[in-house]
Amino acid sequence: MPRRSVLAAAAGCLLAAGALSGCGSGGAATPIPTPAQSEEAGERAEESIKKREEAAENSRNRELLSEIEAKKKEETAETNAKKREAAAEAKAKRREAASLAAAKKKTETAAAETKKKEEAARTQAKSKREAELKQQQEAAKRHAQEGRKGPTLPPIVTTGTAGG
Repeated sequence: MPRRSVLAAAAGCLLAAGALSGCGSGGAATPIPTPAQSEEAGERAEESIKKREEAAENSRNRELLSEIEAKKKEETAETNAKKREAAAEAKAKRREAASLAAAKKKTETAAAETKKKEEAARTQAKSKREAELKQQQEAAKRHAQEGRKGPTLPPIVTTGTAGG
């Protein structure tokens, strides 16, 4: 119904404009529009108004679509940024864990090497003590054997002329 009232107002304006222009001309009279002409003018005015409304609605729709697309791009960019950040954080954690594992392995290797060297030193010291002890025991044994035998004298040799 509002369109009809707009139409009626537009038609009324056209008729009034035509009537006013005819009044001021003086000698030549402008033909007064017939009802068919005014109806056509009203339809054209209605179509013009309708086209303007559609153009305005299309413009609003384009703006809304543009806003929606911008929001989607922004959300996508934020999502991608969060994903990249999470991936970078995970990568940093993996690197840190690998670094800690490498440091721990180095420490364990160094400790094992130190323990191995200490064990080798202990074994060598023990072997040296055992060798020294064995030498001392052998020396004591030789000394004891020499003391029991007494001095060894050359055998006495006798010639057999005495009893015959």
